[in-house]
Parts: sequence; C-alpha cells; structure tokens
Amino acid sequence: MKLYSYWRSSSSWRVRWALETKGIEYDYEAVHLVEDGGHQHQDWYREKNPMEQVPLLEFEQDGEVTRIGQSMAIIEYLEDTQPDPSVWPDEPTDRAHARQLAEIVNSGIQPLQNPATFKRVENDKNKWCSHWIRQGLLAYQKLARQFGGHFSVGDRATTADACLIPQMYNARRFDLDMSEFPVLLEIEDRCSELRSFQKAHPSQQPDAQS
Repeated sequence: MKLYSYWRSSSSWRVRWALETKGIEYDYEAVHLVEDGGHQHQDWYREKNPMEQVPLLEFEQDGEVTRIGQSMAIIEYLEDTQPDPSVWPDEPTDRAHARQLAEIVNSGIQPLQNPATFKRVENDKNKWCSHWIRQGLLAYQKLARQFGGHFSVGDRATTADACLIPQMYNARRFDLDMSEFPVLLEIEDRCSELRSFQKAHPSQQPDAQS
C-alpha cells in the first residue's frame, strides 16, 4: 500500500492518522506541492489522480492497481476494510456528529485555504484565509462544547479530531489568535499525547522541511 502525500498537506495528515490508528503499514511517496510549480500537476501524477491533489492511496487488488483519492473516501475505505479499531464513534448519533465536525473542516474551511483557491484571490490572501479558518473553527468549537468529552465527540479520538488538528496547525500559519479557541486547544493537547497523532505529524514525514 502506497500513500502519495505532502508533509504539510492537511488532507494527507488525516489519512496518515487513520493509517497509524489502524496499524496499517504503507509506503510514503512524497509529492511536492510547491517545487517546480507543484509536482501534483506533472503528467506522471495527473495520470494517477486527475484532480491533481494529494492524498492518493494506491494498492494492488485482484492483480490490478487500485487508486483512491480524496481523504474522506480513503478513510472510509480503510474503515470498511479494517473496521477495528474504528475511526468513528460507535453510536449512530455520535457518528453523525463526528462526520458533521469533520465536514466543517473538510468542506467548510480547507478548500477555501488551498493554494489553488487563494491564487485566485486578488486581495490580501492572509486575510482571506484567516477569515474562513476563524469562522469555521468558532463553529466547530461551539459544537464541540455540545458533543465533546476529552475529544471532539466523546472520550475517544475520531476522524473529527484528525480533521481538526491539521486545521489548528494551519490556523497558526495564518496568524490566528488561538486564545479564541480554548476548547479546541484542550482537544489538541490530548491528541498530541496519542502515538497516532505523533506519527502522523508533518515533522515526522520523510519530506518534512524546517
């Protein structure tokens, strides 16, 4: 199993967390998103993933190469094929809440801060990104107060947390005032103690840069 990834990609980070949580061994193939105009746009990678994005999971199945793009689709595949330990809560309502929180990041924040998006922004790019990140994290925090325990939903880390932690990392890159998010900072501290989050962290990846 091979994961095409970039060390600082928040979407790739989520998948790395799921792989580590489930104890699935994989090879890491770095795709530099900036160098030479972005390796994701090169022909060799476009043939594998027409969306020209990371992450991409590649593996052999029934003698043929199978590829799955988009972080949430990859995580669902891993959950379907290796359900224990689960990356979602057990109870259906809690599971729906975790998916809701995950999508606040996956659909509501992350696409608006992507390089492909803010290349089209004519005004202050930092201001653009920080606005959407702040709005999304405030909404996430309000819901986490309702659903949360030690983590975003209950007392076990789930995919919601795997979406949140990379977004907190990105929030700092765009100079957000993190004191606005005390609940999320507590969740982040608890996640940082878990081996799955430690192993998935950008600083631990083969292509990590200072």
